[in-house]
Amino acid sequence: MGAVELELERVAHGGSVVGRVGEKVVFVTGGLPGELVRAEVTSTSKRFDRARVVEVLRPAPGRVVPPCPIADECGGCDWQHASGETQLELKTAVVAELLQRMAGIEWTGRVQSVGVATGSRSRMRYGVAPDGSVGLRGRRSREIVPLPPVGCMVAAPGPDVSELRRLARGAQELEVANADGAVTVLADGRPRVGGRTVTQRVRDREYTVSANGFWQVHPAAAELLTGAVLAGLAPEPGESALDLYCGVGLFAGALVDAGCDVLGIELSRDAIAHARRNVPEAEFIAAPLARALDRFPTHADLVVLDPPRKGAGADVVARVAALGARAVAYVACDPAALARDLATFAGLGYSAVRIDAWDLFPMTHHVECVAILQR
Repeated sequence: MGAVELELERVAHGGSVVGRVGEKVVFVTGGLPGELVRAEVTSTSKRFDRARVVEVLRPAPGRVVPPCPIADECGGCDWQHASGETQLELKTAVVAELLQRMAGIEWTGRVQSVGVATGSRSRMRYGVAPDGSVGLRGRRSREIVPLPPVGCMVAAPGPDVSELRRLARGAQELEVANADGAVTVLADGRPRVGGRTVTQRVRDREYTVSANGFWQVHPAAAELLTGAVLAGLAPEPGESALDLYCGVGLFAGALVDAGCDVLGIELSRDAIAHARRNVPEAEFIAAPLARALDRFPTHADLVVLDPPRKGAGADVVARVAALGARAVAYVACDPAALARDLATFAGLGYSAVRIDAWDLFPMTHHVECVAILQR
């Protein structure tokens, strides 16, 4: 579609940087704010274009050589061309801008590092190309980009590339889970190394989860987020707690151990089956949350929300606010969805008294936040 020369301005949510050609906005990947670049236009629309950097004419101070040889092609990472400190600055700017623009919150916090990026992702999903090579999807593409000989640098220790290729024979997708040092590999959902479940330990409680089920991908995440939720809610023995989008019962287990009476609700029947075994002291309901609103209690002292990337939405937020809880902990993997829901909460009398953010997805644009709300 042709190349353009442009100066990059601010970082945008989603791993791109905003530039302009005339009056038209261009979202550019592979760049940093303040850089002058030549970029290839990859898609156009009436409102904006998308492009990727093909030449850096004036680099920003935070630019580094990407450590991965396929960083320019693979869609798994967004910021390998930025230093670790620069990545934290970019993510902090995104969270602050979204909270201010969408929720009217002046956030003065900072996205916090939780360690090096290498080997930090304990769950990986690889695609298998027709020639049998194993890799990750390209950026905004379904095409498989084969792994380099060294493998994926952000993946936790597991099978090397040749072993992955052997395990992938006859399959279209390969999933690798590294749970407390034990590696499980599924090919199209069927075990090829290990079994169908893995075990994770958090705060002296063991949780079983399906090998391809949801669990935080950073090894430090479950412990860190549990600590943030408990610190923010300060649960007291005998209090009632509602754990929404509860998964296999991570937060429910922590609240039970703090002496609370807990009800957990989750769409996945498989996850709820695990939750009932993981936290037998709690009650659980397997149902889409939107259909379970009439099964909420009339009151809860505490609420934990850990919704999927799209957020909780206005209906769920309104029902939570109606419970009259003294505190709500909102765990968010998308700051835009968090900001939208916080704006809805604010209209219903709940405001964020604390918002923390962590870089639990190094090299990518993703960031995890925990907001504590009170009436």
